[in-house]
Amino acid sequence: MFAVIVRFEIWSHSVAKFKDLVLKQAANSLKLEDACSQFDVVQDASDPSVFYLYEIYDDRAAFDVHLASAHFKQFDTEAQPMIARKEVWLGARVAQTEN
Repeated sequence: MFAVIVRFEIWSHSVAKFKDLVLKQAANSLKLEDACSQFDVVQDASDPSVFYLYEIYDDRAAFDVHLASAHFKQFDTEAQPMIARKEVWLGARVAQTEN
């Protein structure tokens, strides 16, 4: 499994709009991409302008399909002016734990 973690710092005046946009993006990714099995959105408890995404894809090729999708391109275009800083980490999921 291919894991993607993204950290966004959002301009304070755009937090509510970004939150709506990123939740729509998460739902679209899960609905429209068979190879996307997880797309979590986390808003930092101590700084609401910081968001984290945790995404799981079957493999790197599936993530590349995600990046080329119309819904991602629309999200990326709309989100760009709201983003003060963005960091992306890519890796392989080693284990999944469940209760």
